[in-house]
Amino acid sequence: MTASADILENRLRVGHRNMWHPVLPAHFVTSSPRSIFRLGFRIVLWRDEENRVIALEDHCPHRGAPLSQGTVMDDKIACPYHGVQVDGTGVAVSVPGSPGCRLEGMRATRSFPVQERAGAIFLFVSEKPNTEPSELILPSELESDEYSHFLCYTEWGGDYRYVYDNVMDPMHGTFLHHHSHSMAEGSTQANFKVREIDNGFVFEKDGQRGVNFDWTEFVDTGAHWLKLEIPYPKTGGPGGNFMIIGSYTPMQDGWTAVFHWRARKVSGWQRDAWRFLYKNRLEYRHWQVLEQDRVLIEDYQPGANLREILYQHDMGLVRLRRYFKQKAEKQLVDAGLV
Repeated sequence: MTASADILENRLRVGHRNMWHPVLPAHFVTSSPRSIFRLGFRIVLWRDEENRVIALEDHCPHRGAPLSQGTVMDDKIACPYHGVQVDGTGVAVSVPGSPGCRLEGMRATRSFPVQERAGAIFLFVSEKPNTEPSELILPSELESDEYSHFLCYTEWGGDYRYVYDNVMDPMHGTFLHHHSHSMAEGSTQANFKVREIDNGFVFEKDGQRGVNFDWTEFVDTGAHWLKLEIPYPKTGGPGGNFMIIGSYTPMQDGWTAVFHWRARKVSGWQRDAWRFLYKNRLEYRHWQVLEQDRVLIEDYQPGANLREILYQHDMGLVRLRRYFKQKAEKQLVDAGLV
């Protein structure tokens, strides 16, 4: 059995299930409740007295009021409407207006497993509530002492799949970003090839390496990651090539939470020198590059991708789209939703 085009598109639009997704930079979440839209859910997050992040569907099980407008009580939140208290596992632990009623003690609000890693909050979003989460495996560069990194977070007014397409397209760097200090070199013509790796693939220029934005790597580790590397000129300071690690999460329709970790293999005094130089001289240049991508993606007309005429440079994004569709369809079939 296969999913219909409409069912499959709806799943892809809201995002894959049974995997981890970055949803916010860690410092965005405090002891005050914060409401966000991610992956087809409205979610409330806050920190308890031990600084642990709690994530629930922003929905009171009594009448559906937003819990995020209520009061945090350590690892519980009290709905502002009638005072129903929901704990971090989604159980309605107290119903002040009607103690002992059938709602009290029910696990009636969806909770989301949380991990705080590499400066970001990751949620495990499953097909069915209370599913045991898989292991969250980050790219080694985000956890290795040999690398230093900064998290860059922004929100774009476009479908998250357009962002994946953009990063899976090394050739656009030669044209759209040709004035960048780090992407001004290399040929405007190239042949590409796909190379298989564990849990993913590399889409790369044939015969050109270490010159420009020459390759993109996709890997599925229980979360989706894109990785690329840009050679740095001497003005970029000490250390190895500049690496970008990306993951992109759907918000409400037409909006994407964009996570880019900017990493460099550098240690000792050079690590400190690069971090200072990056924050004081280089970061604004990379925001300018991102801004070029954002402006272009946000100006796409609805359905523009339905009129594409693709060519050899687009093999990577075609391969990634196919992977996303096959994964989504398998999840729907396995869950008995088609």
